[in-house]
Amino acid sequence: MLGHLWGGVVELTCAGRTDAGVHARGQVAHADVDAMQWARIIDDKEPAGATRINKALPGDIRVLGVQRAPEGFDARFAAIWRRYSYRVSDDPTGPAPLTRAFTLPWFRRLDVQAMNAAAAGLLGEHDFAPFCKARPFASTVRCLQQLRWDRVDGVAVMTVQADAFCHSMVRSLVGVMLPVGDGRRPIDWPGTVLALGGKDSSVTTMPAYPLTLEAVGYPADNELQARQDRTRARRSLGEESAEGSPDGSGD
Repeated sequence: MLGHLWGGVVELTCAGRTDAGVHARGQVAHADVDAMQWARIIDDKEPAGATRINKALPGDIRVLGVQRAPEGFDARFAAIWRRYSYRVSDDPTGPAPLTRAFTLPWFRRLDVQAMNAAAAGLLGEHDFAPFCKARPFASTVRCLQQLRWDRVDGVAVMTVQADAFCHSMVRSLVGVMLPVGDGRRPIDWPGTVLALGGKDSSVTTMPAYPLTLEAVGYPADNELQARQDRTRARRSLGEESAEGSPDGSGD
């Protein structure tokens, strides 16, 4: 679609590739285009450029803004954090019909305080291999910066933020938290699973559709290239680098 507008092949690089069914409210992408291509669509008028692009897109995709990227910017490798949300309805009648397309039905009442207590043991830098789908030569070390549950209009909403996520990590984190919330597992169970060091078959990878990429963070412009360099380096525990996986810079 963009290639048609710009008169040539345009390759997008996204901050996080989301699996089928995952939503994105705060996706960031960049494309390398020459000056003539840029002027053809944007002409340095951001609102007009976004409007023209949106007219060519299907209704379930909206471009909110377009601008020139600073030197060293890369939507994927320059990111310093990604934030996701995951919605779960524990109402015995199920999710509201207008929100069922992005809300998981869970027919057991959830104790949000218990899940937050369990989440505390997962924060920080760890090897999250027990929660990740294995990929050859890919590191599973991540720094989990935020993990909390809140009640929003009666729905349990998990907010999770990390420097990057590996394949299936967010949905597996939900899968290890819900049994704590409904009382089938003790509060220390997620921490016990994390300490195993390998994939645990008792952890369910939850469905994709309640998951939403909410926002992506970047450093100051003069730190973008350095961040790229660190991100592209393979990571092990104790290192500052943050390898972004294609899926979990998304899930």
